[in-house]
Amino acid sequence: MKFFLKLIFLFSLHSFSLLSQAQDAIKPSQQDEMVRIEIPPIVMKNIPVEIKVIADTSIVRSLKDTVITAIAGGKNIELQFKGGTALFRHTFHHKEEVVIQSDEFTAHKTVTPIPLWMSILPPLIAILFALMFREVFSALFIGLLVGTTLIAWYQGSSFIIAIFQGVFMLVDTYILQALFDTDHLSIIIFSMMIGGMVNLITRNGGMKGVVNILSRYATTSRSGQFVTWLMGILIFFDDYANTLVVGNTMRPMTDRLRISREKLAYLVDSTAAPVAAIAFVTTWIGAELSYIQDGIDTLGLNQTPYSVFINSLAYSFYPVFTLVFILFLIARKSDYGPMFKAEQYVRRTGEIRNDSANTFSNNLNELEVAENIRARWFNAVIPVLVIIVGTVSGLLYTGWDSTLWNNPDIGYAHKVSLIIGESDSYKALLWSSLSGVLVALLLTLSQRIMTLKNSIDSLINGFRTMLTAILILVLAWSIALVTEHLHTADFISNTMLEIALSPYLVPALTFILAALVSFSTGSSWGTMAILYPLILPASWLIAKDWGLDHGTCLAIFYNVVSAVLAGSVLGDHCSPISDTTILSSLASSCNHIEHVRTQLPYALTVGVVSIVAGTIPAAYGVPSWILFPAGLVILYLVVRLAGRKTEVFKLEENHYK
Repeated sequence: MKFFLKLIFLFSLHSFSLLSQAQDAIKPSQQDEMVRIEIPPIVMKNIPVEIKVIADTSIVRSLKDTVITAIAGGKNIELQFKGGTALFRHTFHHKEEVVIQSDEFTAHKTVTPIPLWMSILPPLIAILFALMFREVFSALFIGLLVGTTLIAWYQGSSFIIAIFQGVFMLVDTYILQALFDTDHLSIIIFSMMIGGMVNLITRNGGMKGVVNILSRYATTSRSGQFVTWLMGILIFFDDYANTLVVGNTMRPMTDRLRISREKLAYLVDSTAAPVAAIAFVTTWIGAELSYIQDGIDTLGLNQTPYSVFINSLAYSFYPVFTLVFILFLIARKSDYGPMFKAEQYVRRTGEIRNDSANTFSNNLNELEVAENIRARWFNAVIPVLVIIVGTVSGLLYTGWDSTLWNNPDIGYAHKVSLIIGESDSYKALLWSSLSGVLVALLLTLSQRIMTLKNSIDSLINGFRTMLTAILILVLAWSIALVTEHLHTADFISNTMLEIALSPYLVPALTFILAALVSFSTGSSWGTMAILYPLILPASWLIAKDWGLDHGTCLAIFYNVVSAVLAGSVLGDHCSPISDTTILSSLASSCNHIEHVRTQLPYALTVGVVSIVAGTIPAAYGVPSWILFPAGLVILYLVVRLAGRKTEVFKLEENHYK
């Protein structure tokens, strides 16, 4: 024991010694303290950065008539100081020295930019580790460590020191920045509220009452899947709310019907984002319209963002195909790939894979409540309705504009969409989830189902169930921040756009590009923010350069608008570091990597059909009213030919008695 303690002590001393040497190595000289060159800590090759030169005010005054020049990349730039600070932009293509000089002094700093292709390493390694080892925590941690080590290494540290710096940077920079984001904190609090409420309405018998009611309509595994799909369609206004409410509400029922957690997670994940992406009144609409507006402004088109969005729905093949593809699987009672194995196991054994330890637990434990508690459906339905109605009300309240509402030239549907587009969705979700918790607590106490202490304990235990998911979310947000700093999306975008191609193939290329960026970054919203400003002007200009008429250019433009959105959703469905994919695993209590493995073949199937039978022929002018039925026929044939019948489980009439 003493030997190990001594070894740890010596290792710690050596580590801090190395870090101390690194700090000494980067201390500025006395001259550099008089004139400092501040370069961003992360410099990527071929990506412009802003360089700040800070000079002591006494030096600037004494050299008032002297030209102070910056030399970078062989170019001389005359600096203009304001308050002792001068700014200029420069793009590093290789290792270069930035020199600030005048007749009186010279200051310099050497910069080694990170090759842009290396930006793909952190998310790629995280994804590969997650799929290989089926363990998401270590995969995300390794991906993060690769990114932070890469940054520290190119800042001038030796490789060993860079590893230590990367470990510390991972915590004190990226995890903290991920938590400092108020939107991220809102998601954490909302998730905890949902978890607490679900645990409370389970313990007070409300969930069991809901299952008893739904059992009248969901008596088989097939009808249970359909009810779950229908709930996913009905809660269309927000993908986070959809995922957490549907997954947590339907999980006890699907367990009773021997529907695997993997299938439940797929149903939840593959209805949430697709329906939120194409519905007129959602928390997505504001971001979509703002990105489209930026593209319109850049090109000077005589179009409104809302009209562009409406027209782009004619090319929304992936979201629509996904929603209908699920129905085909349910109707045919078929599955294929890893999902078939998961479904067959549950049908035959009745055991559900537990998400926390990858062991097995009996599916009846979910609904166990005290014998003296009567199962009342309204104890669960009322809090859930409060969340649904409260979210919609909160969206309308935070985005309300009386001038817009009183405008007679705008239709009511358009007004509602614009109002929700300007809303604060995170505030709405926080208000509604807190209201749901309070209502569930009030119902429990007013009926004397549980004591106040037991009710609070149930809420706290519900909060605890969210810890695993919150840790995964924080790591996923952190690695997304690393990819943002390393310009991963720029690398993927530039690589894809360098390929010379026909404007008729631009929508398909855009779809693939959006899927790759979303897959690598784990964020469909981030993908839209990155690609819309880049792709929309490019697609229009490429079409114009080919001499296409205005109508054809507009059709390609609408197709590209939809392709960015659809590709973002596809990549989000396939990525193990996506927040909505993680939330789907959480809400369904499904092992996260198993969810990704079982969903991946289905998402890729629909994605390929969407490109081949939808996006590409639509760009060549084939009408959507032909392509949608044709694509659905192809998907039906895929399910019929590739799918294998899963055993149908049916409840006995006295199962709940």
